[in-house]
Amino acid sequence: KATSTSVESGISACPRRITRSSSLPIFSLAISVARSSRRVTAPAAPTPAAPRAQESTPMGITEAADPGWVDDVSAQTGIPPRALAAYAGASLQAATEYPGCGLGWNTLAGIGHVESHHGQINGSHLDSTGTATPAIIGIALTGHTTESIPDTDAGRLDGDTVWDRAVGPMQFIPTTWDEWGADGNGDGVKDPQNIDDSTLAAARYLCHIGGDLTQPDRWIAAIAAYNNTIEYNNSVADAAAHYANAG
Repeated sequence: KATSTSVESGISACPRRITRSSSLPIFSLAISVARSSRRVTAPAAPTPAAPRAQESTPMGITEAADPGWVDDVSAQTGIPPRALAAYAGASLQAATEYPGCGLGWNTLAGIGHVESHHGQINGSHLDSTGTATPAIIGIALTGHTTESIPDTDAGRLDGDTVWDRAVGPMQFIPTTWDEWGADGNGDGVKDPQNIDDSTLAAARYLCHIGGDLTQPDRWIAAIAAYNNTIEYNNSVADAAAHYANAG
């Protein structure tokens, strides 16, 4: 889950504000490549340009998403409005900070679906501030069925002083959050349990790793950096394609 280890015609330009009639940037992913039964090996990522900013967004990323668009697309896709506004806002913010990235809201939604069902896994939900309640904590990364990651944060984020665990709606491990944690709602706090913060962090991470994500191999490399299995790549690709077609 963001460890160290769109799906329509490519659209690189992103509207300043997402509206009902806006055409959103989404990845032109070669779905057939990701669905292959052989393992997808991500190529080495190119040296990316430094982010233009790693600061808070004072108004919050969800301010960029038109409420009417959010309601319409939520009804079509089943994505909770609070999560959808975060995906859309993070996509727009990424377009400003990484203009050559082409990150689509639907890819962030695909990851959110796979990782936590948009913050609704195991009885959790997103409150009005976008924070997962109760907190979403993944399994201990003991090495049995996962990468082995002994505790790195003294349990500060995941409550476990023995092993690290992925946390929040976008399932960041503590070390990755320490590097990429973001303040997406402008409250001055970087909280991995908050959908605005974690989605903006994911957007920056994907663009930094992948570069031009309108290119199929770069999209695959970025998703592989998030979780490097063919099954994961397939699941995110399928969900992203579904959301692009529905929304």
